[in-house]
Amino acid sequence: MSDNSTLPLPWYRHRWPWLLMLGPVTVIVAGVITTWLAATGNTALVADDYYKQGLTINRTLERERRADELGVKVAIAVTPKGDGTMRLDIQLSMDDPAKLPGRLRIFLAHPTRIELDRELLFDGVGGLYSGVVQDLAPTHWKLVIEDDVRDWRRQDSLLLDAGKNRG
Repeated sequence: MSDNSTLPLPWYRHRWPWLLMLGPVTVIVAGVITTWLAATGNTALVADDYYKQGLTINRTLERERRADELGVKVAIAVTPKGDGTMRLDIQLSMDDPAKLPGRLRIFLAHPTRIELDRELLFDGVGGLYSGVVQDLAPTHWKLVIEDDVRDWRRQDSLLLDAGKNRG
């Protein structure tokens, strides 16, 4: 007669080998997920032409200085409408009101997602430029406001909260 209770169990029937393998298996799975995210993720925050963008900074600064020379002042108001759109009103004033442009270019830049950026053209009368904008995500938008011929430009920001809006 043999005693079956003294026979050792095979290794896979013990819990310690499985517990010891859990760490390396977790690291391998996390590595595969990280590699997949890196390969398929959006790299829009990294500019391919960063050197060329750096060269345009002086031109941008000249246009902002030109806005200072002209005395350009901007006031922004946002009015939400019930259908998911928003009315954007821009009140523009200058030292010489005769130089007010007939049309403004407004560039709305999302802070992280380039595919949500918008470029708008607003016609105006007497320094008031208005238009309707659809589907703006609640975030801190950067606004670049310039005349139609891009002689001057102003930068501002627009904070859209989920519950309330303010310019």
